Amino acid sequence: MEKFGSCTISYEGDVDTLVFDWGKIQFLSDARTTGAKPMSFGSVRLEPGKGHARHNHPDADEYIYVVSGTGEQMLDDHPPVPIRPGACIWIPIGVYHSTLNTGSEPLHLVVVYNPSGPEEGLRTMPDVQIIPPK
Repeated sequence: MEKFGSCTISYEGDVDTLVFDWGKIQFLSDARTTGAKPMSFGSVRLEPGKGHARHNHPDADEYIYVVSGTGEQMLDDHPPVPIRPGACIWIPIGVYHSTLNTGSEPLHLVVVYNPSGPEEGLRTMPDVQIIPPK
């Protein structure tokens, strides 16, 4: 991680990796890593055929950007819709959602929580394995 005054450049090798049975997530900017509190920014990899359970964030909006792969996004308990690279998904505070990788390759997503905070809850989940940076 490189600091330039109050600015930071971070790489995946600089941060913890949170590993779940569905894939992994790395928060490249949040209060813990860069000191950023207004929002957090993470890279998610969902393995083929895997997805995370239906949940919501009662105190934050979530934005998901699909970098590569294909999947299905459930929003507000409506039937899932197909997602593909280039999609930006806005999930307002409190809305239930889930994401499933329907492809044969990993589904790579960028996620933003606004404000930051929900990422800390992931660290306390019983099924998480936290791998520190190298």
